[in-house]
Amino acid sequence: MTAPEMELTDDEWRARLSPDQYEVLRRSATEPAWSGTYLHVDEEGAFHCAGCGTALFATDAKFDSGSGWPSFDRAIAEGTVEERPDHSHGMDRTEIVCVHCGGHLGHLFPDGPTDTGLRYCVNSLAIEFEPASE
Repeated sequence: MTAPEMELTDDEWRARLSPDQYEVLRRSATEPAWSGTYLHVDEEGAFHCAGCGTALFATDAKFDSGSGWPSFDRAIAEGTVEERPDHSHGMDRTEIVCVHCGGHLGHLFPDGPTDTGLRYCVNSLAIEFEPASE
């Protein structure tokens, strides 16, 4: 595991994030399926970490997985998302976190429909959308 570049105290994170964002990004919670703001996005742009602003995913990597969470087949650049083993809740999964701040984004699954074969399943509360400049 890589140590995050940005380290804040728990109180600083609570002041920076909404209570729901705090639960997802800092306590690895999962928002309810089909509830996320970014499940459907029709504009071109990039998704940034809601904790630190790091660009993580682009709209050209987004697809409708039918899972109820925003899904991407790749990160915007190598080294922006870290994969970690997750054995919580009696399952073996791969957690994905923002490399810059260590914020929990969601999980990575090997069942994506594109040539990468990957599905980055991301909580909308963990990301913010920035439309492309015109």
